[in-house]
Amino acid sequence: MVAVVGAAWSSLASLCSGLLRPPAGRTFCYLICGIFIGFSSAFMLLSISTQMSSFGDFLIPPRPVHKHSDSHGHGQDSGEMLPHPREFGAHGDDEDFHKGEDVVARKLAEKVRVLCWIMTSPGNHEKKARHIKATWGKRCNILLFMSTANDTSLPSVDLGIKEGRDFLWSKTKESFKYVYKHYLDQVDWVMKADDDTYVIVENLRFMLSAYNPTDPIYLGCRFKPFVKQGYMSGGAGYVLSREAVRRFVEIGIPDKDKCRQDHGGAEDVEIGICLEKVGVKAGDSRDPQGRGRFFPFVPDHHITVGHVDKNFWYWNYIYYPVKEGLECCSDSAISFHYVSPHQLYVLEYLIYHLRPYGINHSVDLPTEHAAENSSVVPALSSANSSTFS
Repeated sequence: MVAVVGAAWSSLASLCSGLLRPPAGRTFCYLICGIFIGFSSAFMLLSISTQMSSFGDFLIPPRPVHKHSDSHGHGQDSGEMLPHPREFGAHGDDEDFHKGEDVVARKLAEKVRVLCWIMTSPGNHEKKARHIKATWGKRCNILLFMSTANDTSLPSVDLGIKEGRDFLWSKTKESFKYVYKHYLDQVDWVMKADDDTYVIVENLRFMLSAYNPTDPIYLGCRFKPFVKQGYMSGGAGYVLSREAVRRFVEIGIPDKDKCRQDHGGAEDVEIGICLEKVGVKAGDSRDPQGRGRFFPFVPDHHITVGHVDKNFWYWNYIYYPVKEGLECCSDSAISFHYVSPHQLYVLEYLIYHLRPYGINHSVDLPTEHAAENSSVVPALSSANSSTFS
C-alpha cells in the first residue's frame, strides 16, 4: 500500500515540476498536492486502524471453521413468498387411504417426546417459518421458533441476539438455554433444525426409540473434520438427548475451556467440540442397511447419480461411506436440507398423502426396545389389519 502511494506521489511531483514557474501553475499544483496528501494520509490511517481493531482476535483461541463452499443462508431472507398456509388445504384423517394409519405414530409420540426448535430470522417468519409450522412442525410434541424478534403468530422467541450468520453460535447457545429453562422436564429429546429443513418426525421417533434419553448422546448427519468423534451437520438438523442438553447447558456453556464463549465460529462445529468435551457421544444414525437418515441437501441431490461433484466438500466431510442413487437414503429417512417453502408442501403430499393401493407398510420397533414398547407394537398389526380389511 505504501509503495502504491509513493509511486503515485512521484508521478504527481513530475507533473508539478513543469507547472512551478507560472504563479497560477504553482497554486494549482499546491491544491492538487494538498488534496492528494490528505486523501492518502486518511487512507493509511484507516488501514492501520482496521488492522489494530482486529488485533483483539488474536486474544481468542483459534477454532477450526468451515472451509467448504456451502452457501447456506442462515438468517438470510428468502425471496419466495407463498400464499398463507390455509390456501394449500388439507386431506382429512377419515379418508379411505388414511383411516387409522397413524395409530402407532400417535402412541410413539407419547413415549418419545420431541421438542423441535427452528433457527429462523424475522425476515423469514412469513416466508419460511409459518410453512414449517403448517407442515412437518405440527408433528413435534413442542415446536419453537428461535429468532431475534417476537412474533405471536408462530410464536417466535426473541433471544436478544444480533441477527446474521456471524451470530449463529450465540443463537444456538441461547436457544438451548431457553429450552433447558422452560421445557427440558417435558421432553426426552431436543431437535434443532433450520427454516429450510424438512423433518419426518415419525421416523425420528422411530430411530430414537432404540435409545435412552438419560444417556448423553446426539445424532444427525455426521461429518468427520475438526472434532475427534465427528460432529453433526447444522443444516441437516441434529437431535440431543435430555442428558446431552443438560450437560451442554450446565457444564459446557459456562466453561471457556469446553465451549467457545464469543459469538463467532460455525454453530455445528462449535457445538460438536463442546459436546465432545462434556462427554456426549456422537451417535450413528444410519439404518441397519447402512443407509443415511439425515441429509444436508434436498433428496434429488443425493438420489441423482453425479449431481454432487466428487470434488465438492461433502465427499471429504461425510463420516461414513455413502452411495449415490436410490441406495443413498434409508426408507426411514429423517431430514433433508435446502428445502424451499414450496417444496415443503410437495414433500408433505408425497410422504403423508400419496398412497400406492395395496401396499401395506408394517415395521416393528427396534428389537432392543420391543419389550419396553410392547404396548405400541401390537397396535401396529391391529392398525394395519383394520385399515386394509
